[in-house]
Amino acid sequence: MLQIAIWKRVAIWGLCALGLLLSMPNAFYTTVERHNDALAEIGRGGETPELAADVAAWPSFLPSGLVNLGLDLRGGAHLLAEVQVGDVYAARMAATWPEIRDALRPERDVVGTIRLQEGARDELRIRIGNPEGMARAIEVVRALARPIQTVTGIGASDLAVRGEGDLLIVTLSEEERQASDDRTVQQSLEIIRRRIDEVGTREPTIQRQGTDRILIQVPGIGSATELKAIIGTTAQLTFHPVVSRTTDASASAGVGNILVPSIDEPGVLYVLEAAPVVTGEELVDAQPSFDQNGRPAVNFRFNPTGARKFGDYTAENIGNPFAIVLDSEVISAPVIQSHIPGGSGIITGRFSVEESTNLAVLLRAGALPAGLEFLEERTIGPELGQDSIEAGRIATLVAFVAVLTFMLLAYGLFGLFANIALMLNIALLFGVLSLIGGTLTLPGIAGIVLTVGMAVDANVLIFERIREELKSAKGPARAIELGYEKALSAILDANITTFITATILYAMGSGPVRGFAITLGLGILTSVFTAIFVTRLLVVIWFERRRPKTIEV
Repeated sequence: MLQIAIWKRVAIWGLCALGLLLSMPNAFYTTVERHNDALAEIGRGGETPELAADVAAWPSFLPSGLVNLGLDLRGGAHLLAEVQVGDVYAARMAATWPEIRDALRPERDVVGTIRLQEGARDELRIRIGNPEGMARAIEVVRALARPIQTVTGIGASDLAVRGEGDLLIVTLSEEERQASDDRTVQQSLEIIRRRIDEVGTREPTIQRQGTDRILIQVPGIGSATELKAIIGTTAQLTFHPVVSRTTDASASAGVGNILVPSIDEPGVLYVLEAAPVVTGEELVDAQPSFDQNGRPAVNFRFNPTGARKFGDYTAENIGNPFAIVLDSEVISAPVIQSHIPGGSGIITGRFSVEESTNLAVLLRAGALPAGLEFLEERTIGPELGQDSIEAGRIATLVAFVAVLTFMLLAYGLFGLFANIALMLNIALLFGVLSLIGGTLTLPGIAGIVLTVGMAVDANVLIFERIREELKSAKGPARAIELGYEKALSAILDANITTFITATILYAMGSGPVRGFAITLGLGILTSVFTAIFVTRLLVVIWFERRRPKTIEV
């Protein structure tokens, strides 16, 4: 007989109520969004009366999760960046030179004099005074090589060393280049994500494409130029000993040195030692502040390793200038007045308040290991996003009304039950998307429209089966029970295969394809739940109250 246990009824209605509660904030999208943004801003220490009013606009005891709108619905910026992995090779070689020089110095009796020669950026060419000692020089340098800690590089080392006449040539091994490329792109991904998160953007898409490219899509941001300003600067901060100053742009820096322009002094160039004393990688904090003259500046703090190196150098070089270099430009070159222990300092320059704040964000998030070349950039205006939302709303409404009308005309009262379940199905779908923080895109709206069409498919199978059972002269209660039982296998088969397809689309696709797959997959789950449990519960409740002798489907 048609019977559903009390606990099952409570569970079904409880899930429906929970779905309606979770989806409710989306009906007040702007208010809840301001509430959430105000809470986040207050959490960062920026409480104001306006923020407090936005927080109070939505009751704290109600859920505040929203379905995030994707780039095509909200507007925003799209960038495709190529990571310049070659920069890392050059930086690695420059950092390796002092280590090689110090290792070869005790061997001068064998190898003779040691001089660094001009060469390609990704290699070191070292001329030794005694070519007969080349074998010993190669042996010493190879001893500095480290094993590669990757699966593909097992058994290989990071340096390739060879001799050509009196030249000792050191490069990164091919295995290390591959490992370095992967590390560089992964590190760039993480730093870009941290920089974008620092400015409070919502649900950005940041993912790797190919071997050395990164796709960045940020909804709600003003323009691609604004996005590039946040992530495009490498923010590589280094501290170098100053060799000399010059105004001659054609002057030679000399081997082992670099020629760097000054920001504050137009036309002035600094000759610096190429190997930095401390780098921005050893920074643990950076905050905007003001110097003793009230001008915007940035306070910084090193980790213990950086603090020790910074303190030792300042103690040994009192009275000498020390250049602070940001992205190959000297932003300040103060003279060391005294020992600076503790690893803290201040960066001064011709900053505005906004520039010092942005610099602190970049330094705090970390330096990009390599430069980025932007291959593609687009700005999607909010108006286009609003047009997409309106088009998606109309499409969903047309599909919804068409399905409701068809079910009501085709199945009468049972069609009404299916329509109620369909409305609950959409509410449950938005509730789940809000709960998991899902992002709705234009293809995602297509997935919802498809879900609306598929949602009644299971009910059609059930109702047609009930019709067949009624023709065999069975009573209405038995016909309804058999209709649900015998249609179950067909419903599960059809929806499981579609769900597998959605899973494959999500796993293999990216961006818009994933948006479609998420709404389709979740829509299948909610559709099966409402068709098998909700409509059956509605039919049972109606049957228990009316006890009809005959029914028409």
